[in-house]
Amino acid sequence: MDKLSAEQRHKNMAAIHSKGTKPELIVRRGLWSRGFRYRLNSPRLPGHPDLVLRKYRTCVFVNGCFWHGHHVDLLLDNLQLDNSKLTDSKLTDSKLTDSKLTDSKLTDSQRTDSQNTTREPLTIENSACCKIPQSNRAFWVKKIRRNQERDRETQQRLAAMGWHCITVWECELTPARREQTLRSLAFTLNRIYLADHTIQRPYTLTDEEQRYDTAAEDSADPR
Repeated sequence: MDKLSAEQRHKNMAAIHSKGTKPELIVRRGLWSRGFRYRLNSPRLPGHPDLVLRKYRTCVFVNGCFWHGHHVDLLLDNLQLDNSKLTDSKLTDSKLTDSKLTDSKLTDSQRTDSQNTTREPLTIENSACCKIPQSNRAFWVKKIRRNQERDRETQQRLAAMGWHCITVWECELTPARREQTLRSLAFTLNRIYLADHTIQRPYTLTDEEQRYDTAAEDSADPR
């Protein structure tokens, strides 16, 4: 049961900004202090990534755990969910039954097939950093699921354009984990840069070419 009234809850949720959040500022300051330069919320790229590092061909998304459903899997690709039938923490498969057919119109064979194809309801389990409210649960499940779908679509489009995508989660920026997260982010960016700029030999050196390279190195040795 929500301790706040509907008006107070709406006011609190509306006050949460999508840009310039505290987790985003932590990542921005951490990267800047390590020498990385970036642009913010590029309007030319799908999804307007929080940070765009052109030199590293990388987009960084700083996601809130609740709004993007961290460790809560709501992406059900092969299942169309009817939100009007969503109760508490249970989801029902609207594809398994036809709402236009009443029970009295079903034949015995149709009723038997329907019972045999009915699946167990799916349970949405909260994670440590994403707890879906019990009040108005259908609304929040629908909203978070749509955010997850949009995140996946955006990153797929960016990957098709040749961009790398990194997601930093809010729970990874707590004081106890912040420094490790920023070090890992910097390490990943440097690895991406080296991988993209390493010169690949178009062919394998022959034995003669390898001997020539070895002789050249020996002649260049001052000793």
